[in-house]
Amino acid sequence: MRRALVALVALALAVAPFALPGAKPLGVTEKICVMAALAASYDVLIGYVGIVSFAHAMFFGLGAYGLGLTAYAYGPAYGALGLLAGMVLAGLTALGVGLFALRVQAIFFAMTTLAIAYCFNIAASQWPTLTGGEDGRSFRALIPSAHYFGVTGRTLSYYLVFLGAALVFGLLLRVVNSPFGRVLQAIRENPLRAEAMGYRIVVHRTLAGVVAAIAAAFVGGLDAQWQRYVGPDTASSFSLQLDMLVIVVIGGRGTILGSLIGAAVFVIAETYLRAALTALSGPALLNPDRWLLWLGLGFILAVRFAPKGILGGKPL
Repeated sequence: MRRALVALVALALAVAPFALPGAKPLGVTEKICVMAALAASYDVLIGYVGIVSFAHAMFFGLGAYGLGLTAYAYGPAYGALGLLAGMVLAGLTALGVGLFALRVQAIFFAMTTLAIAYCFNIAASQWPTLTGGEDGRSFRALIPSAHYFGVTGRTLSYYLVFLGAALVFGLLLRVVNSPFGRVLQAIRENPLRAEAMGYRIVVHRTLAGVVAAIAAAFVGGLDAQWQRYVGPDTASSFSLQLDMLVIVVIGGRGTILGSLIGAAVFVIAETYLRAALTALSGPALLNPDRWLLWLGLGFILAVRFAPKGILGGKPL
């Protein structure tokens, strides 16, 4: 049943440009792909390593800014090089953060990563000569808006995001199902016992953080090429960090593929809940301006009745 649900969502995303014509549906499905892949990379940390980081959106931003600023300065042909540079920088930053901050535990690590992410967000919004500041940078599309054998450039851009997200899922599943991934789960379940068996906890956690950061940066570049824009609100906001945390919880921690289900539920609710409340036009509680209230209540109910997520908290 769970495999069928995952396959159904993946198939829907694969045929979305032809089954759901129009700019808005395509934008919704693109966001599902991006948030699913981003949340899957975050699940490596929170689901398999057992640590909560508030700096994961920063790595997404490094990839987005890497591609966006390079395409802005040198043209879209150099965007891939900028994305590669952003991924390398994300990996090196995650390595430094891990070696520095993973020696502290629980809330202390979370607060350390929050401070680092806050510094990055300030730099992105207050460095106008490089990042464009609060206004960000717009750049030309990597795939021009033209028709290629009857398919629009926008559709090709979507499939670039879709295939990139699929690649992220495939690589992350390979990592967590490898001997390295099993060690991570052992550390999550009983770090003292894992250390007694000879595993270096800080090293394994740091390497997992590097893998997750590189994946997040890659996804950030995919999203930037779709939007043809990069800025603090889209690439490094704290709300993005909260969104991926909610998606992982809804889909199921420690499943990777649960992020796909969680992203579909979250993005569709976020996009269409307000429109649904407008159509109802009922009492004050159903006012469209209160859509966040109903979204929050839905999340509380999901945690209450499915605490392990939709996929049951077990790998497929």
